[in-house]
Amino acid sequence: MSSPNEPTAEAPDAATPAAAPAAAPAVGGGAEDRDSHDQYVLPLVVRLERATPPGRTDALETSARAVLTLLSDPRVTADDGEWAERVRAWEDARIRKVVRRARGGEWRKAGELPGITVTGESAEVRVFPPVPLDGWPKELAKLQVSGTELDDSDPPGPAPEGVPVLWLNPELEMSAGKTMAQTGHAAQLAWWQLDDAQRKEWAESGFPLAVRKASAADWPTLTDGRLPVVRDAGFTEIAPGSCTVVADHPALRAR
Repeated sequence: MSSPNEPTAEAPDAATPAAAPAAAPAVGGGAEDRDSHDQYVLPLVVRLERATPPGRTDALETSARAVLTLLSDPRVTADDGEWAERVRAWEDARIRKVVRRARGGEWRKAGELPGITVTGESAEVRVFPPVPLDGWPKELAKLQVSGTELDDSDPPGPAPEGVPVLWLNPELEMSAGKTMAQTGHAAQLAWWQLDDAQRKEWAESGFPLAVRKASAADWPTLTDGRLPVVRDAGFTEIAPGSCTVVADHPALRAR
């Protein structure tokens, strides 16, 4: 399933890939057509305990892997899967991702809802099947969205050799919550452009990936159209049309 889409962290932020996936036709058509469909949102919740917050890079990577884990789950991939119809409806409309935060009892209650929890080094992110834009479960609707900020105790080192990298725009500053939605979307764009064998290999290895800030010198080459690029509508935090993340999967470079 594939479409020009948009992730959101705090409000509907539109984003589109640089090129449509070659393996499948786009669904939903143009923006006007997508607007005519019922709108859904993909909820992600990051665990944010006051005493032990996760590192920023770890959270960004874990949110991306959470999206991939949901997209590859049999409840989504099987035609009669429990979540398949909702995911199709989500992709037919404007793709939205909203990142909220929870701690303590809020996190435990969120964990009781159908979803998948993905863990990183210290980060925990739970992804849920899409819900109607105005139909959030009460356990998630009350969770806070804005102000999700995280830091790395030490700067991340170079990305491991051969691992897919989600490159952040070096000139943009975004909150952690918004960036988590953006990296999730970039991972999704990469997933759509892989063939079945490549998807299986990535999934079976646990979706290894890295999130790093690109250098100013490399950014023009990364955004030259050969790799999927997330372009933001600019409803929150950044200017419309901003390129936020490039999905740099080795298999896509080989094409």
